[in-house]
Amino acid sequence: EVQLVESGGGLVQPGGSLRLSCVASGFTFSNYGMSWVRQAPGKGLEWVSGITGGGDSTGYADSVKGRFTISRDNAKNTLYLQLNSLKTEDTAMYYCKQAIVGGSRGQGTQVTVSS
Repeated sequence: EVQLVESGGGLVQPGGSLRLSCVASGFTFSNYGMSWVRQAPGKGLEWVSGITGGGDSTGYADSVKGRFTISRDNAKNTLYLQLNSLKTEDTAMYYCKQAIVGGSRGQGTQVTVSS
């Protein structure tokens, strides 16, 4: 059974930083590209960032480019997202997801950016 467990969210002031983690199990982690997606209150799901299985290629939404960094440690079956220079509009539930159609998604971790 595929399991994805996110952590690291919280309440942070604008300009602050957080590091999200996603621990994967139930599949060969290194064989899958992975993504971070988010959902703000009252809005649809938004793709944030993605990374290939080997970690050699990454991509970012324009809204987070230059502020967020995706990475992975395949030895630890863990995906990361470093969030810097946070803005109020980054407030959302953040999910990690297998980067395939119909891929599994975790339960999410809440990021709230507020003064």
